[in-house]
Amino acid sequence: FCDTDFVGTDGPGGGKFKNADALHEEYKIITDAGLIVQTDDAILANLHDPIVDAGMRQLAFEGWMPGRARLLAASFLCKTLYADWRDGARYFAELLVDGDVANNSLNWQWVAGTGTDTRPNRVLNPLAQAARYDPRGEWVRRWIPELAGVEGAAVHRPWLLPPKARGDYPPPIVDLAEAADRFRRARGGRAG
Repeated sequence: FCDTDFVGTDGPGGGKFKNADALHEEYKIITDAGLIVQTDDAILANLHDPIVDAGMRQLAFEGWMPGRARLLAASFLCKTLYADWRDGARYFAELLVDGDVANNSLNWQWVAGTGTDTRPNRVLNPLAQAARYDPRGEWVRRWIPELAGVEGAAVHRPWLLPPKARGDYPPPIVDLAEAADRFRRARGGRAG
């Protein structure tokens, strides 16, 4: 996320904020059954994507997570699941030991595309991020013990494994390609 100098420059006195409620109509979590549900801590704690869940579990356990994991979790929540950024910001604020009110809120707005100097059409793909930042799956196996026995990069796609191999890890709650397509359509076909 951005640093304090950036927040201090464009923060509350900077006047560059966009409307925090400037969300397209579908900007809510949509379950695989097609029902809109409210974001709650149980959903935020188990997003059914290994690299995102690893970050969220590290956050819950240590009160901290790497910057890339923060970006990925925020993008997944706001742009893949259409969760309201304020739900993610609240959840992070409750758990982060290095949390800063201004940084946290402004970073969530930035990722959601509602804040200052945003990249509103940028969506981080968890599989691409996993291949780049955790290619052997070591970090995921550390934080997702139910996938500890899965070797190599296969840990990032447990839904492709036989049920016995993936253990109790849940299936995805959203198809990433369909979610990205839905996001592009909702944003007028623009890709980030």
